[in-house]
Amino acid sequence: MIPSPLTAVINHLLVQEPWAMKKLSPHAGKVARIDTGAFALQLQVAADGLLQAAGDASPNVTIRMKLSDLPLMAQNRERAFSYVQIEGDAEFANVISQVAQGVRWEAEEDLSRFIGDIAARRIVGGARMAFDAASTAQRKLSENIAEYFLEEQPLLVRPRAVQDFSTDVAALRDDVERLAKRIDRIKRGLE
Repeated sequence: MIPSPLTAVINHLLVQEPWAMKKLSPHAGKVARIDTGAFALQLQVAADGLLQAAGDASPNVTIRMKLSDLPLMAQNRERAFSYVQIEGDAEFANVISQVAQGVRWEAEEDLSRFIGDIAARRIVGGARMAFDAASTAQRKLSENIAEYFLEEQPLLVRPRAVQDFSTDVAALRDDVERLAKRIDRIKRGLE
């Protein structure tokens, strides 16, 4: 089980989003278990919509995921729940999904309490620019590698070329079968 610091971080995010707490509060007392295989997090919804450690309580919903899928889930939060297996209370799992998709960390606000508004804005802006630059570089590198292996050193084949080849092979097979049938008919006619 993961200790309470992670619970404190999740609750900090929930406090910044009152709608999320309101959405969770009708499920007070329910327990969600998030199991990654390497570790498990078991949380219980409190009456105010915040979360607390659930200990050994029986979970109402179990959400299983692979640690290797976490980057994909973080990259596309709208599709995050397509990477998990859910067992138990579907309605509760749906609420968890909605909250997970909608909660955002306001890093600028948290930093501004310690270093001031202007510095926080510049740090967060710089971090966003660095992340965007890294994403752009990664995308361009992927495109260049794909182009190299498609055009200059053809180890890969474009999907359209494979589809065209498959269509040609199927047509040739059909033509050969028709020709074989004609030859059989001609042979039978000569006998």
